[in-house]
Parts: sequence; structure tokens; C-alpha cells
Amino acid sequence: MKKYIVFAGLLFTYSCNVSGGLPERAQPSGFRVKQIPSYPQQSGGDPEVGFDYLLNGDYIGSGIPLSLFGKKGSKRDSLYDRPGVNAGLPYQFSAFETANQIQVVNGNCFTCHSAEINGQLVLGLGNSYSDFRVNFPAMYRGMNTTMRIRYKKDAPEWQAYEDFGNYFKAIGPRIQTNQPGVNPAARLAEACAMHRDPSDLTYRETPNFDMPSYNIATDVPPLWNVKKKNSLYYTAVGRGDFTKLLFQAALLGIPDSTQARAAVSRFKDVLAWLQTLEAPPYPFPIDQQIAAEGAAIFGENCSKCHGTYGENPTYPNKVVSLEVVRTDPWYASYAVTAPIVEWYNKSWFALSEPRSWFEPEAGYIAPPLDGIWATAPYLHNGSIPTLEDLLNSSQRPEYWERSKEPVDYDPVKVGWKYENKKGKAGKWTYDTNLPAYSNEGHYFGDKLSPGERKALIEYLKTL
Repeated sequence: MKKYIVFAGLLFTYSCNVSGGLPERAQPSGFRVKQIPSYPQQSGGDPEVGFDYLLNGDYIGSGIPLSLFGKKGSKRDSLYDRPGVNAGLPYQFSAFETANQIQVVNGNCFTCHSAEINGQLVLGLGNSYSDFRVNFPAMYRGMNTTMRIRYKKDAPEWQAYEDFGNYFKAIGPRIQTNQPGVNPAARLAEACAMHRDPSDLTYRETPNFDMPSYNIATDVPPLWNVKKKNSLYYTAVGRGDFTKLLFQAALLGIPDSTQARAAVSRFKDVLAWLQTLEAPPYPFPIDQQIAAEGAAIFGENCSKCHGTYGENPTYPNKVVSLEVVRTDPWYASYAVTAPIVEWYNKSWFALSEPRSWFEPEAGYIAPPLDGIWATAPYLHNGSIPTLEDLLNSSQRPEYWERSKEPVDYDPVKVGWKYENKKGKAGKWTYDTNLPAYSNEGHYFGDKLSPGERKALIEYLKTL
């Protein structure tokens, strides 16, 4: 299933690299498992208002003039048949009015945080169908050329576009991936921060820091787990106030901290909506007797890190060190030394109330498993297509290509239907030999018998 964007009358396949090679591997962490403490969060938001703001709001701040966006999508492609200026736009896009009263269009949070599975659109599910292997610098040049043809530099339409144009130019060479289905959101935020004044978030032509040339991207985690977490992102780097952490997508186009302050105040409502979001139930039959056996196996082997489920659920918010989990280390290795950490902790995000800050760990958070049946592929880098492969490392495919049809779900292995490939053949082949994308680690299921693994998977369907 491909997504398309029309920018300035040019049609591009949507898919959301980086400068200096691979980062250094992290030093030994000094811990095996670490529990992340909780931090105060804002309360009292309105979930309905928050959902409306995610879908229709101006939190990106700038974008393409609506007149250049091209033909609107059909109403079948719109979420909840939005009224007004958003009527007929694909649900992944929002039209809004900028500070100088120009209507523009840009992507919204559902570009990456919604997807179809088993033929159903699920809000909050990470979009693993995106392909960020596009030549973004060429996309920027085409977009900018069309803007120059249509508008003078002093035109209000150009002013409404300029911030987005500046940051799109900055991220273009840094977010192209060499792997399908993974998402470079962290690199996008870092590339934008590289050109933002930390105190007022205004644009800087001269970069604040350098970035490595190799892009490390990840799978997109489900949003319904936010309410259980004490930190955000795979390395637990995001601490403190969640409204600012969730607001980081606005770095792509928000003009300055004044408008950021106005927009982030609305994210109290967004957080309230996320706290109401629930994982979709498993849509196929479950053998409850076998699932009950799996519940006991889960309690003995998995619950200490992933929590408990049922009437009184618990979630321990534990980071597991690289030495213990043994999954691909490159993402965590970069996170502990990434220059955006220092920038963020000296920026408006960390120095104004409500505060958020970055504090990465040399390991990965053991996530909540609500709706795990829907969240394939697995591990932080999306390298394993099914739960059965995750729990039996001997059968993990080296090269694999998933079906691109959202109805092609595998209820037996639980995850994507896929083909084993010989080498990197095929447009959608995942290559586990590429740096940062290995399928190693998380060997905890290998000690189980085939029958125990089957029972555990049956139980995981119920979460």
C-alpha cells in the first residue's frame, strides 16, 4: 500500500540519510535493568478537543499553500469526513491558517501514527508501510522551484511557506533510509534542531552541530502505550513533560517559540486523547485454554520487564541494557552521544515550563505489549516480521519481503505474511545485514519448547 504526496503540483511516493558514517558503539552501560521514574504530567485536557487538534490543528506552523497542494482526495480517503478547508483531504494531511492568514497544507501526526491492518484503519498504530528511500533533496528542489515561479519572496504565500521550506531543505539529505518500512523521525527532529536557535527556536542558516551521514531509523511504536510510560522513545530518552515531547514534530515548520508556546498548550488535550486510546482487540478466534497456559508462561518469563495484564495491570518501565537484551546496538549507541541531547537540554523545551529533557540510556525500554498482535514488525528496528520468529531466533529470516496488502495478516505466526528472499531482491526486501538493522538479540524465547511458545503466542493475542 503506497502513500502519495502532491507538493507544488509534483507527485511523489511518500516515504519519510544523514552526514560522517556510523556512530561509535556505546560503552558498557553499567547496569543490567534500570527502572525509569515517573514525572508529573498535565491533566484536565479534553480528549475530543485533542483529537480534533491532531487532525485539523496548526501545530506544524507552516506548509505548502493550499492552492499548490494539488487535487484533494476523495471523501472515502478522509477520516470522519472532515468539514471546511479539510474536506476531502487525505486524513494524513491538515490544512490550516498561518499567522499571516494564508491557508497551507502539511502532514499531521497520523502520517506516521495510523495504519491499516487486516483491512482496518487503526489510529495510533505505527505506519510500517511508509518508504523513506526517496530522494528528498530533489523533492525539495522541485517544490522550491514551483514556489519561486508562482510567488515573489515578499508574497504572503512565500512567507507562510518559508519556515517549512528551510527545514525541509535541512532534513532532505538526512532522512533518506536504505531500508523499507522504517521511520527516521528522530533524525528528522535532529536535522531541524541543527538549524534552530535553542532559546527561541528561530531558523539559523549556520548549523548548531554536525550529524553522522548514516541514517538509523526505527519501527514506529503504537500511541496507545503512551499512557503507561514514564518516558518516551526506545532508549527512554524523553523525560519530563509529555506535551512538549509529543510536540516535536512541530520542529518541521513552527516559526519560533512564541507560536510553539501557543500550540503546545493545546497538547494537554492531545495527551488526554492518547490516554483514552486503546489497543484494537485481536480479530480472529483465540483458544482460551491454550492462552491460559500461555499466561502462566508469560508470568514466569516475561512479566518482570513487560508488565502484567488483565483487571489490575502493571507496567514497570524498565530499560534493559544492551548487554542483556543483545538486540542491534546502533540506535542506542548513537542516542547516548547524539548532539541533539545537549541542544535539547539547553533549549526552550527544557528551560521553560512545563519542562522536558533528554536523558538517554545505553539500552532499550521493554515496551508494554497491549495490542502486540497488531504491531509487527518486531524489535525497535522492525527487523522481525512475526511473533513466532521473535520467540524462535533460529527461524528469523535474513532477507524477507512482506506482503504490501494490509489484509494479508498471518494469524498463525502472528504478524506480517512474508517471503524469504535470496539476497536483497525485490523492492520491499528487508536486509538484516545492514548496520543498525540486524535481527539479533531478544533470545528469551529460545529456551521454551515449541508447545510453550505456541501457548505464549496464544496468550499474547489476548493483550
